[in-house]
Amino acid sequence: MSGSGLLRVSELFYSIQGESTRAGLPCAFIRLCSCNLRCSYCDSRYTWNEEGRLMSAAELCAELEQYPGIMVEITGGEPLLQEDVYPLMDMLLKQGREVLLETSGSLSIARVPAAVGVILDLKCPDSGMMAHNAWENIPLLRRRKTAGSRDEVKFVLCSEDDALWAEQVVREHELTDLLPVLFSPVIDRLAPARLADFMLRERLPVRLQLQLHTQIWPGICRGV
Repeated sequence: MSGSGLLRVSELFYSIQGESTRAGLPCAFIRLCSCNLRCSYCDSRYTWNEEGRLMSAAELCAELEQYPGIMVEITGGEPLLQEDVYPLMDMLLKQGREVLLETSGSLSIARVPAAVGVILDLKCPDSGMMAHNAWENIPLLRRRKTAGSRDEVKFVLCSEDDALWAEQVVREHELTDLLPVLFSPVIDRLAPARLADFMLRERLPVRLQLQLHTQIWPGICRGV
């Protein structure tokens, strides 16, 4: 989307960080509308089924003043589809916030400020979206690491075949030497115990990630 000075926002809420290496910490979330992918397990379809509301970066920052000093995550949908996400990230950093950006890995992260922690979600075969992975992001992650960024890579896994594919990617690109790597099972398709067994058997130095917010607030899929 071209820059208009406005962002189309699906949700703005304060909760517990449920994923990533920051899981368990208080976090304010800005969930933006629109997505260029249609993952088989998507749990936020409303971001591309609903129009949301238009807000400027300044308005969003003003709303977040009720949560002083709290970490902020920008997510979606796919937040990098909206051009005005870049001035939003800059404004949040100028406020002294810790800022996270969760992105599908299908778009370049070249313009994301190094001070923003990128959570890059590489799409596995069973997502149906593997062909959309922007592999040029891997060397960008290496450059960002040199600049002091605190990025991480996430694989959402639907099957042991997904896990085998993710293992190959991790080893080929030496990802665990570069940054934290998280394996997150889709619970109704890959049992966490089965994934844990796989990780132990393969001696993979990755983190098993379960969605903490779904355990705290089971059955609630929005605003958490």
